[in-house]
Amino acid sequence: MNTSQLAREPIKQRIARRIKRLAGPWGVFFEGFVKHPVMVGSIIPSSRFTVTKMLAPVRWDECRLFVEYGPGVGTFCRPVLERMRRDGRLIVIDTNPLFIDYLRATIADSRFTPVLGSAADVEDIVRAHGFEHADYVLSGLPFSTLPDGVGPAIAAATHRVLRPGGAFLVYQFTARAREFMARHFARIDQGFEALNILPCCLFWGWKDAD
Repeated sequence: MNTSQLAREPIKQRIARRIKRLAGPWGVFFEGFVKHPVMVGSIIPSSRFTVTKMLAPVRWDECRLFVEYGPGVGTFCRPVLERMRRDGRLIVIDTNPLFIDYLRATIADSRFTPVLGSAADVEDIVRAHGFEHADYVLSGLPFSTLPDGVGPAIAAATHRVLRPGGAFLVYQFTARAREFMARHFARIDQGFEALNILPCCLFWGWKDAD
């Protein structure tokens, strides 16, 4: 942005832009929450304790494709890429262009693919990037506040896109997500992380082999 553009920019926008720059990823996450609270569901990113516990059951040596819904500012993206094998791929899907643009600008990894779109379209997105199935799908989307029909559609599509032996990893502030998962996943492990704002429920829904 040049000097003349800055001069024409409203004072409120200038202040907001400076605050966001100073706040870094937390500022971007907060802005995303303010603009789309129903889809983001939290005012701050997950804690490192939640990240570690949520990813603990993943067998990284067997993971070729990891998918994440609602990546936000990349709280899980970087730990996933650190653990992932060299020929693996991480596809993240978000309906918020603010987050997708931020991730494209801040994560330089050839294994990383941010997609602006809906988690309900995960099957088409996975196929469009050369895969038939995902090994693991991670979601922090707030199932309890999603528009009617969206939660069930995402749960169903996720079960279809996972390979046998794969898992749907879900972290939520309430246990309601388990209701959506239980319609498709017969085996669901459950955990809890108190060291998070807010404390959250953790679920691992396993797609058993036929």
